[in-house]
Amino acid sequence: MSNTSSFQAAAWRRLKKNKGAMFGLIVIILTIFIAVFAYFIAPDPTPNANRIILEIGGAKPGYTKTFALIPKALKPATPNFFQRLINGKPDQYDFIPINQFKLIGNDSVLLYRYIDVAVEDSTMFTTNTTPEQFVKNNIKEKKFLLGTDKYGRDILSRIILGTRVSLGVGLITIVISLTIGLLLGSLAGYYRGKADNIIMWFINIVWSIPTLLLVFAITLALGKGFWQVFVAVGLTMWVNVARTVRGQILAEREKEYVEAARALGFSGYRTIVRHIWPNIMGPVMVIAAANFASAIVIEAGLSFIGIGVQPPQPSWGLMIRDNYNFIITHNPMLALAPGFAIMILVLAFNLLGNGLRDALNVRGKI
Repeated sequence: MSNTSSFQAAAWRRLKKNKGAMFGLIVIILTIFIAVFAYFIAPDPTPNANRIILEIGGAKPGYTKTFALIPKALKPATPNFFQRLINGKPDQYDFIPINQFKLIGNDSVLLYRYIDVAVEDSTMFTTNTTPEQFVKNNIKEKKFLLGTDKYGRDILSRIILGTRVSLGVGLITIVISLTIGLLLGSLAGYYRGKADNIIMWFINIVWSIPTLLLVFAITLALGKGFWQVFVAVGLTMWVNVARTVRGQILAEREKEYVEAARALGFSGYRTIVRHIWPNIMGPVMVIAAANFASAIVIEAGLSFIGIGVQPPQPSWGLMIRDNYNFIITHNPMLALAPGFAIMILVLAFNLLGNGLRDALNVRGKI
């Protein structure tokens, strides 16, 4: 077994002993699964979980209501597996909340439509089948485990869909920050001199600007939207990576294996990528986990103030903004549920980052 394999195996053993880190890893894996199969898990599988039923807006957790499923005049095309995996499945029916129904004759059903508390409206509906078959196939009772927002959309479904935004912004942030940070940090640390002075001057300029202010500026320059906020957050979080990489490479470049690589005539690119990077990935992984958590919080903050993800796409920050007024009224769970989701996912990444830091720090360990 090689030294690298032995180190990785020992690090994994230490990581497994850290209960906090393993809890964080399990939460992250579960969240990834939920994000990938969100439209198959969510009670509302429509695109963006955007089934609006205004009559039941602001319902409390555990709310149950009976619905009449009325076929749409123009039925949307049925998506295949991959289309549904990416974009969901449009409703084939209109969901009409009802209080009760009565069978009328051999081809009609009288629906008492729910409008508001103690307010209803009666509608006669003619079926293409027998009333009994219509009741069996088209009268359904639905339970909203976390309630509904002010538009009558299922909170649980939108939280499930919101995992895609949070994980997406974290992933894009990591890709952008690692790409820029590794490149600039490596150039500054390995070549030193004028390259180091110029890069460090640029890093210090970016470092001096408050992160949220820089995100605002980039977001306003790129415009509001799904991808824009991803890029904006990613372009502000590379500084930590660059400073860490520079410091690590300054230490590594004086070691014997780097001097041997130079003596053999290896190029700077090969020495950095093939020999130095594998030896500094531990600290970089810890920074990446912390940046992932920070990106989730920043995206939620941007969506909360209205310059992040735009409606009707579900975002946890956007859900808090839409429902925070319910905290001091009758249904605080509308805003607390996405807040708890943010807290749990950020905690998971922080616990995993702390566990990686301990597992990859081999000083004083056997």
